[in-house]
Amino acid sequence: MTRIPGLFSTRPRRMLLMLALATVLPACSRGVTSTPGNAPNLERWVAEVKNRPAPALDPLPVMQQFETFEYAAQGLRDPFSNAFSDQSGGSGPRPDPNRPKQTLEQFPLDSLNMVGTIGKGSGLVALVMAPDKVTYRVRPGDYLGQNDGRVTAVHEDRIELVELVPDGAGGWLERPATVAIAEQ
Repeated sequence: MTRIPGLFSTRPRRMLLMLALATVLPACSRGVTSTPGNAPNLERWVAEVKNRPAPALDPLPVMQQFETFEYAAQGLRDPFSNAFSDQSGGSGPRPDPNRPKQTLEQFPLDSLNMVGTIGKGSGLVALVMAPDKVTYRVRPGDYLGQNDGRVTAVHEDRIELVELVPDGAGGWLERPATVAIAEQ
């Protein structure tokens, strides 16, 4: 690479820098500096803006008129009452409110674990462990769970029972359920 003498010397650089400063500095000083002569122009403009009349406000929206409605269904049947359900006792299954509750009725059915059986044939008794870690003996006719579950049969691997659940219309439905022996 050949070098051209004088092209990168300091004198042309200085000249170029001074020329750039001479053109840029006057342009910057025009808008930045504040002279006492500019203040009256600003004050006059502010006074002129303050003296202008306020713009007109938009008109208020017209309120929509709604048709009034008078509720006149006080004499009709309440749709949320149980007046349509059978309150006379009916022939369907019902829990016995006078029956004393047994110990295993305080636990949900899915929290009870069958752990074994004792006996043979019709004298078979199931062993059920409750969440309180106590093992109870269960025979047909006993009650389990929180839905009035009456034990109908005890087998070596499961307990069969029938629960009474509300049907939502004031009556009760029988629902079969089982508690199986826990596999190890």
